[in-house]
Amino acid sequence: MREFLVELTTTVPEGTDPAEVDRVRAAEAVRARELAAGGHLMRLWRPVGELRSIGVWRADDEAELQQKVLGTLPLWPWMTAAITELQSHPNDPGSAGTPV
Repeated sequence: MREFLVELTTTVPEGTDPAEVDRVRAAEAVRARELAAGGHLMRLWRPVGELRSIGVWRADDEAELQQKVLGTLPLWPWMTAAITELQSHPNDPGSAGTPV
């Protein structure tokens, strides 16, 4: 599987019933746990004071990531995504055998 850095920004449409927003956000939390258990969602952060998320996701390719992973998020219709495919860096301190 490939890894992707994904920045997700959620914009709730004006006039959306707050109860609907709560329902969709609760469903989003459930789906995120499922995607993590399935090996697709590796890490997720939220910048302080912002309503966007930055995460590391895994999929076979960008098409699968968008259609079969991110596209299954309940908030996806309200999201915009910036997706960057990642590759290993030779100086990554988290990889075994890191060059000095």
